[in-house]
Amino acid sequence: MNYLNVENIARSGDGVEYHPLVPFLPSNAKVLFLGSFPPQRKRWCMDFFYPNFINDHWRIEGEVFFGDRQHFVVSDKKVFNLDEIVDFCNAKGIAFFDTACAVRRLKENASDKFLEVVEPTDINALLRALPQCRVIVTTGEKATDTLCQYYGVENSPKVGMFSPLLGIRNQQAEQIYLYRLPSSSRAYPLAFDKKVAFYREMFRFAGVID
Repeated sequence: MNYLNVENIARSGDGVEYHPLVPFLPSNAKVLFLGSFPPQRKRWCMDFFYPNFINDHWRIEGEVFFGDRQHFVVSDKKVFNLDEIVDFCNAKGIAFFDTACAVRRLKENASDKFLEVVEPTDINALLRALPQCRVIVTTGEKATDTLCQYYGVENSPKVGMFSPLLGIRNQQAEQIYLYRLPSSSRAYPLAFDKKVAFYREMFRFAGVID
């Protein structure tokens, strides 16, 4: 399956980039990860979310679920195993998109600090496709700030903490929570094992693991 949004890629221009991926929304998802926006295409090793090989998101999930940070890494190449990741996320119920549908990069790098949000994502539209979603996860300051602006949240949770999104419930009338996790970027100053502990606790809170 092709996860690229070809139409959006084609219409990017005049300094505005439209989201190059389609939302990944398994109908059984209990968790929705919302980042800020994908890095520049030259940094991708696969056509999916968290595509930068030096970003540790998929290593963290490998460690949480399989006790092996290299579980999703293709051993003889600097790529992740896309098919295995997709099958895993479908089975576990983990959804992905970003808080911005269109941005301008104010500098030629991957830093969220230099992203200008042109068009925020309609997060409620994503949730309508996720009737079991209990937790929205943000993993960076830009994503957290954009989501909080969308919902009118004045005080965002600290890293490793969560708070209810007041008035927001899933289709089973269960409360939906905003859970803020440390960034999986290696630029974020926290040891890998400590990041794993935070992510594991979130998945336990969401009911994805026991």
